[in-house]
Amino acid sequence: MNVLLNEKRLTIINLVIVSYFVALYLVNLFTIDFVLVGVFRELLTIPFLIGQIVFLLFDILFLIKQKRIRVFTLFSVVLLITSTFITIGSFFLSTL
Repeated sequence: MNVLLNEKRLTIINLVIVSYFVALYLVNLFTIDFVLVGVFRELLTIPFLIGQIVFLLFDILFLIKQKRIRVFTLFSVVLLITSTFITIGSFFLSTL
């Protein structure tokens, strides 16, 4: 795992996942209704949701193994944790 996922790659992957869900929120907020946006939303939401959970586990294992952690990496992990709670929580709040 150390060879394939280093600190820089994990940070970039975290920020891409968080950026996708922020963009998805903004599309819904501003009610942007283009066909191409809808196609990408349908194609990418489930893989990004699964990736969000998987990389959150990788991040936790990575933080446990590392002796020194950069601030930017820790910031990206906190953003991913926040995004995960909001995303998973939205499933339960939408049913109320």
